[in-house]
Amino acid sequence: MEPFKTFRGLIAPLDRANIDTDAIIPKQFLKSIARTGFGENLFHDWRYLADGKPNPGFLLNRPEYKNATILVSRNNFGCGSSREHAVWAIRQYGFRAVIAPWENRGGSRVPAFADIFRNNCSKNSLLTIELSAAEVEEIFQMAGRFPGLEATVNLEEERVTLHLAEEISFHFEIEPAVKDRFIHGLDDIGLTLQQEDALRAFEARHDPQLFKRF
Repeated sequence: MEPFKTFRGLIAPLDRANIDTDAIIPKQFLKSIARTGFGENLFHDWRYLADGKPNPGFLLNRPEYKNATILVSRNNFGCGSSREHAVWAIRQYGFRAVIAPWENRGGSRVPAFADIFRNNCSKNSLLTIELSAAEVEEIFQMAGRFPGLEATVNLEEERVTLHLAEEISFHFEIEPAVKDRFIHGLDDIGLTLQQEDALRAFEARHDPQLFKRF
């Protein structure tokens, strides 16, 4: 997994809430048994017209957002089915981070990201950043006023900085274990291999015939 410490990229402000995984990567593209080739079909039904041509009205087809690598959206991003393909599609398109807000509705906390989606992201080097609704609204406002706006995500300092004439920064929080995974570029296999010496020691003293005796 690619390490993530500090990253600067172009912001794409996708002003929609409750974007589900079927919108991120529609079901007809889940037939592949490979983990590649999903990026070209990210947001397929929004990105393309019925004849297969790019939809000029969709954000990612606009020239000022070409090569965007930081996606900003509204709350409950990644809801719906648990398909990991949604994360693969976002990552393979070129996004390194997704920013979304949590909201308080009637005393209930609506998360920025669906739980399964967030967990899948942490296993595929796609950083999810949760900010307040007011902070995300400010990012949308600035991105609207300054197309081509870039930001730096500093994971070690847990900070997002908008590169304006007067820079604006937002602090975010991340679980220490997830932060360590990103900084060191560790997927599940990498985490397991950190215990390689202990695993080899266990195998050396383990009798493989033990359970065959019963």
